Amino acid sequence: MHNYHRSKMRLFIGIDLTLEVIANLEGLLERLKPAAQINWSPPRNLHITTKFIGEWPEERLAELNSALGTLLARQPIAIAIQKLGFFPNPHAPRVFWAGVHAEDDLAGLARETGEALVPLGIAKEVRAYSPHLTLARIKTPGKQPSLLQAVAKLPSLDFGSFVANHFYLYQSRTAPTGSVYTKLAEFPLAK
Repeated sequence: MHNYHRSKMRLFIGIDLTLEVIANLEGLLERLKPAAQINWSPPRNLHITTKFIGEWPEERLAELNSALGTLLARQPIAIAIQKLGFFPNPHAPRVFWAGVHAEDDLAGLARETGEALVPLGIAKEVRAYSPHLTLARIKTPGKQPSLLQAVAKLPSLDFGSFVANHFYLYQSRTAPTGSVYTKLAEFPLAK
């Protein structure tokens, strides 16, 4: 009897940021890091998630790519990165985020992606889509007064805008230095 190890991959679907937006956010993080000892996201990992898949069997990767390739032709999506906030709220923050502002196109992409993956056994998201960039995770509960003060002193909460022409299937791996994201497939937003 053979014991076959079936390899699983941790996957998500998302949109890349431009180098200019990443540079702007990197400047923001460098400015805010001294204000709070929290788990800051590496700028290279910043992205807009449209669908979190989670654990997925490697042998079903082609099936997943095929389903993503069937999404209806869309237009490129204009996106602006603006404002900062906390989930669930500033009084008991768990996540520090930058806002992602786009017309309904981005929410439409997230919705259609979720619907296309249901036949593969991937559950649709029950929560409303709330696009954001996770800048930091806060493990210790309680207010972050120095971070709130530093945010209040920022001269601008506009971190740039761009037009997304593609979305990607990513693999997330845990490494000693933190998560490493690798693009596995690219899908055009306009055909």
